[in-house]
Amino acid sequence: MALLEEKGYVTEREGAVWFASTLLGDEKDKVMVRGNGIPTYFASDVAYHYNKFFERNFDHVINIWGADHQGHALFMKALVAALGMPEDKLTLIINQLVTLKRGGETVRLSKRTGDIITLREVIDEVGSDACRFFFLSRAADSQMEFDMELAKEQSQENPVYYIQYAHARIASILRLAEERSIDWKDGDVSLLGHDAELALIRKMLELPELISMMANNLEAHHLPHYASDLATAFHWFYQNCRVVSGVEGEEELSKARLKLVDAARVALARCLSLMVMDAPEKM
Repeated sequence: MALLEEKGYVTEREGAVWFASTLLGDEKDKVMVRGNGIPTYFASDVAYHYNKFFERNFDHVINIWGADHQGHALFMKALVAALGMPEDKLTLIINQLVTLKRGGETVRLSKRTGDIITLREVIDEVGSDACRFFFLSRAADSQMEFDMELAKEQSQENPVYYIQYAHARIASILRLAEERSIDWKDGDVSLLGHDAELALIRKMLELPELISMMANNLEAHHLPHYASDLATAFHWFYQNCRVVSGVEGEEELSKARLKLVDAARVALARCLSLMVMDAPEKM
């Protein structure tokens, strides 16, 4: 508060303490301390960001808000400028609202009547993996419909099941190879030339660049879609290319394909890990 006062951004009038945010382009000044001496939540924002920038020396602060706080954004930018920090040191991500559905029916919620469903209840019903995947799958500025019936389905229609099943299928293939004492570590991947093999390789090669882009742009919603595409590429490969072959003369090709399958396991497990989802060995 003293820092803002020194810079001329604190005024007293009508018995209250005000932040003169209009000096920095905001539509109106904000009350920080009411006439009864009780601080407003704007004062808490001041203390919070002062602590982040000046006491804990954060280089960059990211605030994630709900859509109902969007009108507060200009004030926050003004506050950061008043504290003497460049505005680009603060990033505001405004999340839009989520509509819950059961099949084709919208679940009606109302804070006024007390009809609510907590996130804990949703997690208990559909599982944490489904929640993480579906909430991550939409950009923050996009509204989403979360179909709780779809999230519980064990079918290809449910992307969570589809992706995790791909990982479980990979684990099953590698277990079979180990049971047959096949060592694929020296597999010659130059033998791979089928369209499905090459498509899977190309899809895996996208992952490092994708992760870099998501980190730089703060756009995690690309990862669930990539994981789904990777699972599709693997399933197509599996349907078209016999991996563990018992045909004489295909031993080297089997090793090459097993090496590819193991690489797909690493890529898919990395996606699931980044989304804090389980990578099941069996399903």
